[in-house]
Amino acid sequence: MLLKIEHETRYNYDKPVQYGLQQLRLRPKERPGQRIVDWNIEIEGGALELSFEDQHCNHVDLINIERGRSEIIIRCTGEVENSDGSGVIGRHAGFAPLWYFKRASALTKPEDEIARLVASLDQDYEDDIVRLHALSAAVTDRVAYETGKTDAETTAEQALAIGGGVCQDHAHIFCAAARSLGFPARYVSGYLMMSDRVDQDATHAWAEAYVEHIGWVGFDISNGYSPDERYVRIATGLDYRDASPITGLRYGAGSEDMIVSLQVQQ
Repeated sequence: MLLKIEHETRYNYDKPVQYGLQQLRLRPKERPGQRIVDWNIEIEGGALELSFEDQHCNHVDLINIERGRSEIIIRCTGEVENSDGSGVIGRHAGFAPLWYFKRASALTKPEDEIARLVASLDQDYEDDIVRLHALSAAVTDRVAYETGKTDAETTAEQALAIGGGVCQDHAHIFCAAARSLGFPARYVSGYLMMSDRVDQDATHAWAEAYVEHIGWVGFDISNGYSPDERYVRIATGLDYRDASPITGLRYGAGSEDMIVSLQVQQ
């Protein structure tokens, strides 16, 4: 499947920026089953300083915001060709070893809520894939998809206690619980072509767990199935902070507004 993506992020500042840097994780990963046909990033109000690969093999672009700017626009356009692997990514690669993905992060630290979720699972599943799908279903049973209840700093424990959240929260809870079960697990950010719309409000997030003799396997907890050819993997990490599309810092007083425009279509 050939997917066309147009993604624009616009930051408006109520006072001119004196100094600012942004890290962009907005270039899709090239891998078996996902081929980058064309990809371009344009910056208005800033300049590319350098590019590098982080420990998760994410492509990172470092952007310097032009001094005195009140607006910066980051525009991504491109085409990605995907094939359906039933969610199987395969062997582990990258600089971080597998044991690293059993670590708890600040957003995925397992405490009482995660322990209760894990304890609620049947211990007699026929194989690991069935167990992980059951975990995915248990997460959505406990945490309904609801916007406005959580934010980027909400932990897995907090989202479980609230009982509502978005794809980011579902992925964090799944990672925390899968690691508690002994599986290496990681957070994934990317794009999803939706069947009922072209225009979207944000990028998507899901999770992957490592299964012996199979490798990394994806689970879209929010939608209840494994990623197929409609998904474009952008970045991976222990949690949202590792795989966030844009992170940054700036000096100077004032606030900012962000407007996202995103289209994903065949």
